[in-house]
Amino acid sequence: MKKIILCFALALITSVALCQKEKVKIIFDVTSSDTEVHKTAVRHVKGMSEAYPESEFEMVIYSGALPMMLKSESSVKTEIESLAKSDNVSLKVCAVSLKKNNATEQDLISGVGTVPDGIIEIVTKQNQGWGYIKEAN
Repeated sequence: MKKIILCFALALITSVALCQKEKVKIIFDVTSSDTEVHKTAVRHVKGMSEAYPESEFEMVIYSGALPMMLKSESSVKTEIESLAKSDNVSLKVCAVSLKKNNATEQDLISGVGTVPDGIIEIVTKQNQGWGYIKEAN
């Protein structure tokens, strides 16, 4: 009888453990000026952040993707505003890209932050064990 109870308990613990979704940390690299890439990146981050609410996701935008995060130019402004409210998502724009394009933090969609350098942000996160996704066509 003890063996049956022990086997049942072990099976229950194993099934509970297997049902738990793994916690991950993923950084998304977005540099394309293509608005289809912007839509895809938003869809990926939204879907993953909802499916894995205990995980962390960061989107780093620089170079040609800067318009994606500008209030006046974004083709995904509403979606970015929604993502910015997620507890497990952070949206960061490279300050070097802002300066190069004569833009300021006030030009960014509400909830979007900055990092000093987009590439350094990505490399730092990778060194901390974050997964990496390059959004492109």
